[in-house]
Amino acid sequence: MTTLLIKNGLVIDPANKINKIANVFIKDGKIVSVDSKSPKADKTIDAKGLVVTPGLIDMHVHLREPGKEDEETIASGSAAAINGGFTSVACMPNTDPPIDNEASAEFVYIQAKRSGKANVFPIGAVTKGRKGEELAEIGQLARGGAVAFSDDGDPVASAEVMRRGLEYSSMFNKAIIAHCENKTLIKEGVMNEGYISTLLGLPGMPAVAEEIMVYRDIALARLTGGKLHIAHLSTAEAVNLVANAKKEGLKVTAEVTPHHFTLTDDAIKLRNDGFNTNFKMNPPLRTEEDRQLLLDGLKNGTIDVIASDHAPHSPEKKDVEFSVAPFGVIGIETLLPIMLTELVHKKILSLSEAIAKVTINPARILGIPKGTLSPGADADITVMDINKQWTINPEEFKSKSRNCPFAGWKVKGKAVQVIVAGQPVSPN
Repeated sequence: MTTLLIKNGLVIDPANKINKIANVFIKDGKIVSVDSKSPKADKTIDAKGLVVTPGLIDMHVHLREPGKEDEETIASGSAAAINGGFTSVACMPNTDPPIDNEASAEFVYIQAKRSGKANVFPIGAVTKGRKGEELAEIGQLARGGAVAFSDDGDPVASAEVMRRGLEYSSMFNKAIIAHCENKTLIKEGVMNEGYISTLLGLPGMPAVAEEIMVYRDIALARLTGGKLHIAHLSTAEAVNLVANAKKEGLKVTAEVTPHHFTLTDDAIKLRNDGFNTNFKMNPPLRTEEDRQLLLDGLKNGTIDVIASDHAPHSPEKKDVEFSVAPFGVIGIETLLPIMLTELVHKKILSLSEAIAKVTINPARILGIPKGTLSPGADADITVMDINKQWTINPEEFKSKSRNCPFAGWKVKGKAVQVIVAGQPVSPN
């Protein structure tokens, strides 16, 4: 029997509406109690002046293994998660080969266990090979441990295939995570279509390309009764579509990334050293109007989750012309400080509201037994200093890649201790 006591911290557990100074007692990797009692324990952590929350969850990361281990591995991505304060992540299936069968889903769990860091939950592909033509073996993927299904990186272009995916996944009470993008409208686009793209002479990606697919997938969720989660919202109209779907009572949820609620397409224009490809992502950075609607969606509950869309790329792939660089930025090690700095300290969200979007909300969407400090729950815990001031330096990251849009930002808030299954875990 091993016991751990975390005492004197401000405990915030949105799942149980806890927001008070309390002691968290852990026994054999499980939560025993959250109260004022202070029992003897094998190890004690004094969290006075710190915030204690359920272990943070990032439900949208790309870990690149198998296939692109030079950019990230499950082990390095898990270390990055711990360094960022996250005890659990869900990894997308756009690996090589994709996570589109039972064995590939099981492989993720095996590699995560070997790393001994964060919990890693695989998201299975909706279609075989992520080609959008034929459904993957949904049932076998679920048996292998897939917690949701997505062809992220690409949309499921066929409405018929998407419909069947929603129907089959609902048999296992799992969500389809939709990458909403009409590729016929994107073509060679590399940034948001608008004034800035015209000014820079770069081909644009119109907002309507996202909105059309959000509309379509919500319509299919209405038809099938399936669970639909919209990944990385970026446009004002997409937020409105999700809000209307929620009012209608559909099983629709959504997420936003830190880069989309903090940056706009102006960031590309304002660079004084050329077009920095660390501002190139998909969906692209949009306008200030879009950004404000994303913030409104976070405030009013339309947007359930904050996720990083952590997308590592090697320097040699990113350090090229803007038009040929791959889309994507890393973010698992900056999500928490950006969320605290830009949302909590600016009073856009309360601390409890923000923590819910990286704990119980993603846990419920994925159907995983995480995100709470309820008695008997897994003792995954994040301890953070929300007032710690520091400067983001990608060279200090545990991720293998450095394509970060927040390099040099002065932020306020950082994880100082991460506990997985009752054991303190270091990213090293």
